[in-house]
Amino acid sequence: MPTDANGTTGAATGVGMTDQTGAKPNHEPKGGLHALALGALGVVFGDIGTSPLYALKESFVGHHPLAVDQPHIYGVLSLVFWTMTLIVTVKYVVLILRADNEGEGGSMALLALVMRRSKLDGWKGPVAALGVLATALFYGDAIITPAISVLSAVEGLTVVEGGFDRFVVPLAIAILAGLFLIQRRGTARVAAWFGPIMALYFAALALLGIANIVEHPEILGIVNPWWALNFFLIDPKLGFLALGSVVLAVTGAEALYADMGHFGRRAISAAWLYVAFPCLLLNYMGQGALLLSTPAAAANPFFLMAPEWARLPLVGLATLATVIASQAVITGAYSVTQQAMQLGYLPRLRINHTSADAAGQIYIPLVNWGLMLLVMLLVMGFGSSGDLAAAYGIAVTGTMLITSCMFGILAFAVWRWHPALAGVATAAFVLIDGAYFASNITKIPDGGWFPLLVAAIVFTLLTTWARGRQIMRVYMQEGAMDLDLFIRSTGKSLERVPGTAIFLSSTTDGVPPSLLHNVKHNKVLHERVVILTVKTEGVPYVGKAGVVEKIDAGEGFYRMVIRHGFMQEVNIPRSLETVKDCGGKFAAMETSYFLSRQTVIPSERPGMALWREKLFAWMVQNAESPMAFFGLPINRVIELGSQLEI
Repeated sequence: MPTDANGTTGAATGVGMTDQTGAKPNHEPKGGLHALALGALGVVFGDIGTSPLYALKESFVGHHPLAVDQPHIYGVLSLVFWTMTLIVTVKYVVLILRADNEGEGGSMALLALVMRRSKLDGWKGPVAALGVLATALFYGDAIITPAISVLSAVEGLTVVEGGFDRFVVPLAIAILAGLFLIQRRGTARVAAWFGPIMALYFAALALLGIANIVEHPEILGIVNPWWALNFFLIDPKLGFLALGSVVLAVTGAEALYADMGHFGRRAISAAWLYVAFPCLLLNYMGQGALLLSTPAAAANPFFLMAPEWARLPLVGLATLATVIASQAVITGAYSVTQQAMQLGYLPRLRINHTSADAAGQIYIPLVNWGLMLLVMLLVMGFGSSGDLAAAYGIAVTGTMLITSCMFGILAFAVWRWHPALAGVATAAFVLIDGAYFASNITKIPDGGWFPLLVAAIVFTLLTTWARGRQIMRVYMQEGAMDLDLFIRSTGKSLERVPGTAIFLSSTTDGVPPSLLHNVKHNKVLHERVVILTVKTEGVPYVGKAGVVEKIDAGEGFYRMVIRHGFMQEVNIPRSLETVKDCGGKFAAMETSYFLSRQTVIPSERPGMALWREKLFAWMVQNAESPMAFFGLPINRVIELGSQLEI
């Protein structure tokens, strides 16, 4: 995608992913299967792994309480089992994980894959809107997950000692504050402990479950789908409303796909099938067995499963697990934001790299402090995991529903399955996810409005930026001068000074405004003039240093294109180090970079609503400097301002 001096991007070109030698770069996760699977336990399954803390409790004592008797216990647990089987195992592990964009997954990667490999003609706009909406919903989930996870773990203290009630919210806030405050230091060192801690946590889940299952082994019968059907036959209305709580058992399923690039499909599948899935299932069955003998335990079945002596250590272990789950979501928010910037849906934001070895270890201050503020407000506003559960689920199920729709496009247009098979599979997933989403809609008055409000704001920002940049490019091209004409009129008439001038341009046609302004005000040209366009492709990686294309326009003028993937950091000087046949090498101290910074003036011209134009102008004004974004040396950059009415 073309990137201009403001660091914004346009439409993907769909060029294949090759490096400068013509070979495909290898970006497979490094490490053995066991090590990668252990790492996946610590990062990928933190969210879904902490769901037992609140999912069953919310089902029975939440906003739509159920009778704690055998038909309802078996019915809820049967729904949990089949939901994990159909949504997580079949949909994500078996199918969606195969929809990798050169090894990467997630909403943005899936959108880029569909746009690049399918012929959608007039449907590209709606499909792009779906992908952007899924990304917007993710931010709502990223705010609620740390709040509800940490709150539910700390609430275990009230099971140990009832007098701890008044300390739950302050302690949760303190833990979350510490989590956000350490982000700027990076998590590379502590991340090495995530896998072992989560492995211990999953083992505890299984042991607690088994200890209670032996008291009521008949609970194993919940795998019979009849109990799920019978649950709806007993009370169809309550059964439908209960879906909004049952789906809490699979929150975090989208992380299986989003984190595929870090661990690979095989490691994630193995960690789910052999560790996470069986341990979660055993724990849910154990909670059900406890409820059969002690219905009052529905108040907090997870912690009441444990003997009294083990409850305080269990609170500590669960708190560690929720911190890890929150860390994974926060890190995911950084990655999604970076992808959105590279793909042209967000302006430049300051990105700090917290690891010299891992390019994916990043920290985005604006995202971190924004999440921290909203998470704190949620914890103080709702006060308990039970109340927060009313806000949870709608963003998750919305994302799952969109993923099912995107899967349908993949099956029909990319994988080219038989229409009957693609239609049946898509309809089944859309029906299941649609039912859960519809049930969660009933939560809107009780808190479900919050993630929807966050998603609406983020969606507006993403689409306004993308549309605004598109309008800017059109207006700028309308007044652009042809390069050949410019060279003929100025190439020999202006004084040429020693050195190289690189002018960044958003398009591969015409003369960039920065070059025109330089001639107008300085009335000189450098001996070598390079018009440079940076393009982000619809693939994660494009070679180590990007693919450089060059055109010699004559009279010391060159046009150059540098391509990179949406997961790659842009560094223009590093890319230029490999270029030798474009008028010679690029000497760092003899090369100047000219950037154009536009001041956008909203007007009544066709394009966007006036309020969106004002929003876009504000985003342009507050975007970070392009120097860091492009890796340019600060003392070699000249910025030339101009005004553009849209």
